[in-house]
Formats: sequence, structure tokens, C-alpha cells
Amino acid sequence: MIGLLQRVTRAAVHVGGEEVGAIGPGLLVLVGIQPADEAAHISRLLERLLTYRVFPDVQGKMNLSLRDTAGGLLLVPQFTLAADTNSGTRPSFTSAAPPAIARERFDALVALAGAQHRDVSSGVFGADMQVSLVNDGPVTFWLEV
Repeated sequence: MIGLLQRVTRAAVHVGGEEVGAIGPGLLVLVGIQPADEAAHISRLLERLLTYRVFPDVQGKMNLSLRDTAGGLLLVPQFTLAADTNSGTRPSFTSAAPPAIARERFDALVALAGAQHRDVSSGVFGADMQVSLVNDGPVTFWLEV
């Protein structure tokens, strides 16, 4: 399971011109799901997202987590993160989980996040989404569990 996290001052997801998810300061996480991902991967990725220290403390050092700051968490499914780009000029998506499995895993991640954190929003699996964000820093990390 892949999480591309970005520290943001705000972020939003629109589908068909309608806002379906938004946060203020916090983390926007693009989520890629691979065939072998299961419940343990979901739990581990969420734990890392909630506890990864990417927010500044009073000295300006990245020493605080999303839990510490009570910021927002916006989860957006993005199967292209699981693409195989090792050869040629066109990505292969054979390394991404099939849509039915990926949807189930993404929905489970969103549900678990909502049970553990107060400010959780998400994009819509399989939809054509427009994601806007103001990256704070910029701070961007690739997490893979």
C-alpha cells in the first residue's frame, strides 16, 4: 500500500464540479493499492499517516504528527501510484490491485481513519476527480507499507 502524503494548508476534491471532500491544515494523501495489500497494510499505513512527524514544533523542527496537531486528513484513491514505469513510454497497471479489491481496501482505510481521527474526508473511488491543494513547505513524502 502506497501513501503519497503532502502537508497542506488546505486541500479539496471535486467530482463533476461538486466538492466531495475538503480539509484545512493537515495531510492530503494519495493512496495506491497493490494486489497483496490486506488489513494489516491498511492499519500500518494509517498508523504511519497519523503519527508521521511532518508538522513544525515551536522551534520550526518537523516534530509533530497529525495526531498532535489534530489537522485534517484527506484520502484520495490514485491507482496510478501503483503503476510499473520501469520500461517504455507508457505505464503498466498490472501492479495495481484490481478495481473491486482496491475499492474495498480504500473504503476500509477511510472507515478506519474515521474511527481513529476526527477530521477525515475522502475522494470518490473510480471517479474523475479534480484535486486542489496548497502544499505547505512544500513537504511531500512517499510511504510504502
